Amino acid sequence: MTSMNDIRDQALDEALARPQRRPLAQPVVQTVAKFAPRFATVLAALLLSACAAPAFHQPSVSTPAAFKEAQATPAASPEAVRSAADGSTWKVAQPAESQPRGEWWKAFNDTRLDGLIAQATASNQNLTVAAARVKQARAIAGIAEADRIPQIGVGVGAQRGQLSPLEAGVAPGTRMSPVTSYKASLSASYELDLFGRVSSNVAAARGDAGAVEATYRSVLLSLQADVAQTYFRLRALDAEIATVNQTVRLREESVRVTGRRFELGDIGEFDLSRAKTELSTARAEAIGLQRRRATAEHALAVLLGQPASNFGAASDPLEANASLPLIPAGLPSSLLERRPDIAGAQRTMEAANARIGVARSAMFPALSIGANGGGVAGAFGDVFKWSSRSWLLGATLAMPLIDGGRNRSNVVRSEAALEEAVGSYRQSVLVAFAEVEDNLAGLRVLAGQGAELEAAVVSARRSADLAQKLYEAGRSSYLELLDAQRNLASAQRSAVQLRGDRAVTTVALIRALGGGWDAAPASSSANTVALASK
Repeated sequence: MTSMNDIRDQALDEALARPQRRPLAQPVVQTVAKFAPRFATVLAALLLSACAAPAFHQPSVSTPAAFKEAQATPAASPEAVRSAADGSTWKVAQPAESQPRGEWWKAFNDTRLDGLIAQATASNQNLTVAAARVKQARAIAGIAEADRIPQIGVGVGAQRGQLSPLEAGVAPGTRMSPVTSYKASLSASYELDLFGRVSSNVAAARGDAGAVEATYRSVLLSLQADVAQTYFRLRALDAEIATVNQTVRLREESVRVTGRRFELGDIGEFDLSRAKTELSTARAEAIGLQRRRATAEHALAVLLGQPASNFGAASDPLEANASLPLIPAGLPSSLLERRPDIAGAQRTMEAANARIGVARSAMFPALSIGANGGGVAGAFGDVFKWSSRSWLLGATLAMPLIDGGRNRSNVVRSEAALEEAVGSYRQSVLVAFAEVEDNLAGLRVLAGQGAELEAAVVSARRSADLAQKLYEAGRSSYLELLDAQRNLASAQRSAVQLRGDRAVTTVALIRALGGGWDAAPASSSANTVALASK
C-alpha cells in the first residue's frame, strides 16, 4: 500500500532529479558581486529614509506670558522659568497629564461635597464607559506590541484521505486505499521590522491609548466639577427659597395687619387687595423655585449614578459666609501640562504622525521568517519518533508592484490626518486659554457685584424699615411701603444668586485649569484657602 508520505517523497526525488538551470556567465557574476554591496547600501538607505515615520515636531502655539485677567501670578521655581527678549517670563512645558490632580474639592471644606464626589466617582456610568474605553485602547496597544516578538504556536491533528490515481502518479484505474496520518507540529513566525511598520504601528497604538486615557481623565474632571457645580446650584436654590419664604411670611403678616386695619376703618380696600396680590405673587415665586430645585436634585442623582426617584437632598442653604478658595491662575504655559483635553490632543497628534510611517512602510518590501517542525506518521504513537520528523524553514519577501496608487493615497490621507490633529490641538489650546480668562473675569466681576449688592441690601433694609414706620404713622402710602419691600426682596435674592454664581464660577475655573494649580500666595482673608498642585 502506498502511503501519502511515500507519494510526497517520490515527488520530491523527481524534482531534485530534474536538470538545473545553466549558471550565469562568470564575468556577469563577478560584475554583480563587485557592485552589489554598494547598490545594496544605497538602496537600503533610500528605502529606510523614504518609509520611516517622520520625526514628530511639537506644533508652535502662541502662549501669553500671563493671563490678562489674573490679579496675581504665583511665583514658579527659578529653574522652570525663563526670560524672553521682552523681559516677560514663561515656563517650559513638561508632560504632566498623568500626574494626579489632587482632591481639589476639599478646598471648599464641605464634607457633604466630599461624599458626593466620592459616590459619583464610584458609580457614574459615563465614567464607567470611559474606563472601559481605556481598557480597550490598552488592549489594542498590547495587540500591536505582540508583533515585536516571534509568534509561536503548536498544533496536533489527524486526517484521513484518499488520492486519485492521477494525483498519486499511478496508472488510471489503479485501486487507491484511504490513508490515515497523524501530525504534531511546533511553528514560529516573525516579521523583521525593516521599514518601521511594526514600530510605527506600536507608536500609533500607544498614542491612541494615551489619548483615550487623557479623555478618561477629562471625563473624571468634568464629572467632579459637574457634581460640585450642581451641588452649589442646589444650595443656592435652597438659600433663594429661604429668602422667598421669608418674603412670603412678611407678606402674610402684612395681609394680617392690613386686614385688621381695614376692619377698623383705618384704610380702604385698595391697600388690602394690594397686600393680598403681593402675597399670592410671592407664593407663586416660591412654588416656581421648588420646580427648579427638583430639576437640580434629579440632575445630581444622575451624576451620582442613582435613580432620581430614590434620591433626595436635604435643604442646605448656601450661607453668606461660606468659604470659597482663592484659585491662582499660574503661568499660561503650565496650562498645557494640566489640561487633560490638551494632553489628549497631543497624543492624537503623535498617533497620527506614527501612522504616516505605517502608510509609508506599505509601499516597501515586508520580510517574514517562518519555521515549522514536528512529526508526521501513520500511527499516533509514531508521530514523536525521530524517523517521523518533519521540518520547514522559509522566508518571504513581499512588496506591491501595481496598486493603482492605493498606498500613495493612504500616505496622503495619513499626512492630512496629522494636519487635522495639529489643528485640533491648537484649537484646544485657544479654547483652554479663553476658558481660564472667562472664569477669571467672571470671578473679578462677581466680586465687584457682590460688594455693591451687600451695600444695596443694607440700604434697602434701612429703606424698608423707614417706609414701614412712615406708613404706620400715616405719613406715606401703602404703595411706597410695597416699593421699599420689593427693593429689599429683590436685593436679597440677587445677593443669594450671586453667592451661588461665585461658587459655580470658582469650580469652573478649577476645571479650566485642569484640576490643579500652583501654590497660592498667603492671604489674610478668612475665606482664602491656599492650595498646592499635586
